Amino acid sequence: MTVPVTIIMIEDDEGHARLIQKNIRRAGVTNEIVAFPDGTSALSFLLGPDGTGQSNVGRPLLILLDLNLPDMTGVDILKTIKENEHLKRTPVVVLTTTDDQREIERCYDLGCNVYITKPVNYEGFSNAIRQLGLFFSVIQVPETA
Repeated sequence: MTVPVTIIMIEDDEGHARLIQKNIRRAGVTNEIVAFPDGTSALSFLLGPDGTGQSNVGRPLLILLDLNLPDMTGVDILKTIKENEHLKRTPVVVLTTTDDQREIERCYDLGCNVYITKPVNYEGFSNAIRQLGLFFSVIQVPETA
């Protein structure tokens, strides 16, 4: 039996977080979504009480990461995830308003799997997330090692 993928959403904008959840659901994705408003609480969950990341071993995760957070940059979170032996294979989808080419390259260099720039208008944003939800329904995610 395969364990269902848990979607970890790291997004400080409450409106964006609600929109993301709503449109992922509209795409038919029923996976658990665990939302974090900042990097500190997200990393605390991902790395677990001992800070090694071992607490999530065997649990397939998919991370939706905003780069602009109140307490640390999404780039720092991405780097921490990809350098961790237990989390490094976890797919990370960067979902942000930043469309700077250097930032995009930096995220891919650090190991992000997908980089999506949030459309500024509501309809475009909703549509992009629905398509992302469809993508989630077909991708294979490895269990945490």
